Amino acid sequence: MTGRERRYPWVLIGLLWVVAFLNAADRNILTAVLPDLKAEFGLTNAQLALLGSVFFWIYAVGAFAAGRLGDSVARSRVIIGGLVFWSVATGASSLATGFALLLAMRGLVAVGESAYYPTATALIGDWHKPAMRSRALSIHQTAVFAGAGLGAVATGFIADRLSWHAPFLIFGAIGIVHAAILWRTLRDAPVAPRAETPAEPVGVVLRIPPALVLCFVFALATGASTGVTYWAPFYVNEKLGLNLANSALVGSATINIAGFLSVPLGGLLADALAKRTPVGRFYTLAIGLGLAGLLLLPLFAAATAAQIAAVLVMTSVAKGLFDGCIYAAMQDVVPPHARATAVGMMTMIGFLGAGATPLLVAWIGSAMGMEAGLVAMAALYFAAVALLLATRGAARRAVIANGQAIA
Repeated sequence: MTGRERRYPWVLIGLLWVVAFLNAADRNILTAVLPDLKAEFGLTNAQLALLGSVFFWIYAVGAFAAGRLGDSVARSRVIIGGLVFWSVATGASSLATGFALLLAMRGLVAVGESAYYPTATALIGDWHKPAMRSRALSIHQTAVFAGAGLGAVATGFIADRLSWHAPFLIFGAIGIVHAAILWRTLRDAPVAPRAETPAEPVGVVLRIPPALVLCFVFALATGASTGVTYWAPFYVNEKLGLNLANSALVGSATINIAGFLSVPLGGLLADALAKRTPVGRFYTLAIGLGLAGLLLLPLFAAATAAQIAAVLVMTSVAKGLFDGCIYAAMQDVVPPHARATAVGMMTMIGFLGAGATPLLVAWIGSAMGMEAGLVAMAALYFAAVALLLATRGAARRAVIANGQAIA
């Protein structure tokens, strides 16, 4: 193996980091300009929430289909095709003239973006061995927080100085340029020949109970974090009267900077615990979500920008531990030929749940105040912890059976 071939697994992380950054940035453009959209189109809070919910529901179905595709064809081509599709749809979103057209454009962005994560995480798992897998995936995962945080702040800055249309055009164009780079540089991992015909990936995943548990844990955790991140900039804008850029800084950049810094720690902790016990990554998930729920509760008492930012930072640092190892945990219990399908299924179930939480926060917020709506998401974190701890025995057996134990 040449030096270039030995380096490629980490070159791959760099290439996909940019794609994940754009995936998150393009998704969060809308969140940063919600106040402008509400004013220009006369939208209600329920309509604003529906823009987020419909995105997640379409993304959910698309992720399952794309994950199955990613286990059947060249994974690199699925990634590039998705990037081109959602970048074009992002740019076209700037042409929206009302709620219906904006909703349709968001649906198209969701279709394209759904192709990325199931296939990309499987491709990373193909190139990286179990002992380093959490760290590799967690470095890649930092792009989600960088994209969401920097993307929201950049969107607010651009929209304040130009218009809400401009960020959609700019980020869409960047995606097309990077897709051209990937066409020449992205490679699929060499696959060892199999003596037997692999089983149908969907059936494989359905026969692994801990994989299904992770799907529902992901739904609870993603639902909770989505409820907070979707409404936080809007909440800050209304509560404190800040402009779009500063609202995004307090309500989005804080969350994502904290996640960016803590996700690698989650990968390190997960790999360290995995050397001690086959369910080390599952314990890391439980630790992160338990702390995330506890640290969200003080939002009730937060009254200033600094206090709100502090709460969002603390709960996001904890959630980052979960994000740093969720995909590696799934790969611990699912064999390689079904990993994209497993992540697609997990994403489908998770995002179906996540699509409901913006509406739930809006409903609770209208009745009891937005703080209550946001803090209510802690209950979902606690439910996920209970599910992980209750099924840790089955998880241990599945990791060992899949030959991924490194203890």
